[in-house]
Amino acid sequence: MPETPNVHTDTLPADSLLQNRIAARDFIDCFSVASPMGPRDAANVIVEFPRWAQSLLRLRKLVTSPFGLSQDGPAAPDKIGPFPVEIETPHELIAGFNDKHLNFRVSVTAKHGKVSLATWVHPHNLGGKIYLRTILPFHIAIARNALKRVAATPLVN
Repeated sequence: MPETPNVHTDTLPADSLLQNRIAARDFIDCFSVASPMGPRDAANVIVEFPRWAQSLLRLRKLVTSPFGLSQDGPAAPDKIGPFPVEIETPHELIAGFNDKHLNFRVSVTAKHGKVSLATWVHPHNLGGKIYLRTILPFHIAIARNALKRVAATPLVN
């Protein structure tokens, strides 16, 4: 039986470009796994959501559409799944956008044989705080599953 990748809770890398966004009361989490994959390749795996996560995203669309929340992210020339790419360096890719209820970015960093997935959220109002609390258990499950898939994906040369 194949070994389950060891996804662990981590801290945002000190040199992450997300560091300068974090303010008091913002949400930040980070998970990491051993993988030689680069940030863009890892991000592409991360947004290939399994069926159960796709179902949760469809439910999110149904529940949030009456509130005018973005459903697929804004149009952009470079996107990873629904997320516009904002910054890309050789070791980090940051994607996400600002919405009515909150601003969020995901960071995928790849260094020294480790891929980290961090999420930063800045709620704008009570709606953003309620939304974040509601989705948090699902977010954690999706993020951990995403990194397991990153670790299990062979590199293509």
